[in-house]
Amino acid sequence: MSLVVLAPLLSIVAAATPSPEFDPNTVTPGPAGFVAIAVVAVGTVLLAIDMARRVRRNTYRAEIQERLQAEIAAQAAADAGAEGNGKA
Repeated sequence: MSLVVLAPLLSIVAAATPSPEFDPNTVTPGPAGFVAIAVVAVGTVLLAIDMARRVRRNTYRAEIQERLQAEIAAQAAADAGAEGNGKA
């Protein structure tokens, strides 16, 4: 589209836009906005606490699994060593 076509269109849109009847410096979200933001903040904190708990739990499970595998490997090595010493 050319500028010749857009100019009258923009002037119609600009003329149809009513001027605000309020002072934009004093408009606030009010109690509903406060409650909405408070709910989002509380939800975010609860999600962060839950995530930290789950990460900690998975870390402990991985450490315990590694310890169990190390104990099984040490027991297998001890059994193999005992069998080797008994036959010789």
